[in-house]
Amino acid sequence: MNTLAGMRIGLVGPLPPPAGGMAMQTRQLAELLRGAEADVTLVQTNAPYRPAWLGHIPLARAFARLLPYLLHLWRAAGRVDVMHLMANSGWSWHLFAAPAIWVGRLRGVPVVVNYRGGEAAAFLARSGLAVRASLRRAAGLIVPSGFLQEVFGQHGMTADIVPNIVDLTRFHPGGARRSEPHLLVARNLEALYDNATALRAFVQVLAQHPAARLTLAGSGPQETELRALAAELGIDDRVHFSGRLNREQMAALLRDCHVSINPSLADNMPNSVLEALASGVPVVSTNVGGVPFLVQHEVSALLVPPGDASAMAQAVLRLLATPSLARALAEAGMQQAQRYTWVEVGPRLAGVYAAARTAARRR
Repeated sequence: MNTLAGMRIGLVGPLPPPAGGMAMQTRQLAELLRGAEADVTLVQTNAPYRPAWLGHIPLARAFARLLPYLLHLWRAAGRVDVMHLMANSGWSWHLFAAPAIWVGRLRGVPVVVNYRGGEAAAFLARSGLAVRASLRRAAGLIVPSGFLQEVFGQHGMTADIVPNIVDLTRFHPGGARRSEPHLLVARNLEALYDNATALRAFVQVLAQHPAARLTLAGSGPQETELRALAAELGIDDRVHFSGRLNREQMAALLRDCHVSINPSLADNMPNSVLEALASGVPVVSTNVGGVPFLVQHEVSALLVPPGDASAMAQAVLRLLATPSLARALAEAGMQQAQRYTWVEVGPRLAGVYAAARTAARRR
């Protein structure tokens, strides 16, 4: 039975561009809910600035986005059964998440908070009191991983797990790959994702595989700096900065690569790792945040310490030198990805919505 059919859902969150993990999950969730015959009202937290020049003035741009957002939020709350709020750390919480919870409370609409920030521990250490005050007015808190469930538990807040969703119709293994090693980093070009360590690790990979290639699939404020580093390391002719890719382009790129590298310094449940698993690509990732809740070292991925270029390079070289290990990790990864399909996750989300509506009626 489709318990989502006919349900009116207000989905609050960012949308691409930029194509970050939370924006991609918001767009995908809207598509899946509509496919399940739910009536979805989208409230975008990162709508374009109008007029555009306001986006270049720090203080003005915050209010230029906030005021239309609050108006849209208020109107949407008046015509939905439940609000699903995609929430993150820092100012994103204070400017967009907390107001959505209070608007829902004022309008008598249950709000399910879907917290997704990989830096939750540091954020809650600073702002735990304010977060708790808002969450007491929410109908429920869901997180994508056991990692975030533990973090919130340490601050006295209970969260249920509803994981990220991967689209296996897009992300799946392809045919034979080219013989020369092709490595991929599919993270934004920001300090948090430490693409610089991946570049330094690639130098060591090239020493044994001179024909290897590295693609950095993303964009961000560090692009100029990373291009300069690649040139300084003497590897710029082997590194391709692809820029931001859409879902079809990313899926095709994954089917062409031999190893996916996740060099992040902090993480929750990275879509890039999940998509690599679904595509049958062995993963080398830093052992941070929610990553060890998603994959198991030596079983479905190889995990290395953050910021350690040598350990990262040795893990990649090990996979390139041991095809049997690469195949075993890829097969285990594809099995793991089956747990994160809409068929598995959709009913859990429907249960969360139903519980939120029941609790709201009792109040």
